Amino acid sequence: MKKRPAILILLILALFVATAIPIHALAGVPLDTVKSNVNGLLDVLRDPKLQGEAGKKVKAAKIETAADKLFDYVELSKRTLGLNWNKFSADQRKEFVELYRTILKDAYVDKITSYTNEQVNFTKEVLLSETTVEVQSVIISKSGQTPIYYRVMKKGADWKVYDVVIEGVSLISNYRTQFREILANNPPGKVIETLRTKVGKK
Repeated sequence: MKKRPAILILLILALFVATAIPIHALAGVPLDTVKSNVNGLLDVLRDPKLQGEAGKKVKAAKIETAADKLFDYVELSKRTLGLNWNKFSADQRKEFVELYRTILKDAYVDKITSYTNEQVNFTKEVLLSETTVEVQSVIISKSGQTPIYYRVMKKGADWKVYDVVIEGVSLISNYRTQFREILANNPPGKVIETLRTKVGKK
């Protein structure tokens, strides 16, 4: 009989903790959003009607639209440059975002294309902060499992990806290091020049 009060206290505490968790963490909105957008992108990549030269332009346009729904390229740019973002003028920031958008989209699509015929499972959400969540997924193939984690941020009513971690490697981490090295001894224009070269705009 003496154990009942302790059990009641534990139940009350459990109820309090459950109600204290932010609603969006329980609702699964970030996971559902990422899952829907990634599946939409995979549908485009898998569409047999868009294979070959005939569907090349249509496919490219659909991939771009699907990727734009998934990623927040401005946030990706800010997080990659860090404090160096403040060194860029408004025009330089705009061009950087556009060029970087092309590089990141192509890098992600190239990586995900190799898994288009595999099973993709979205497993869970991990709350990182009040406005950021990591949506975890795993690609299951005959050779094993490949984890892909999408880090998303709340922007208005939407959830947008600001980084992707593929097999433990951040999509933007390598570029962050490269840009820091360039900006250590050069003005922002040098970074933009480098990006122009990478996307073939020079």
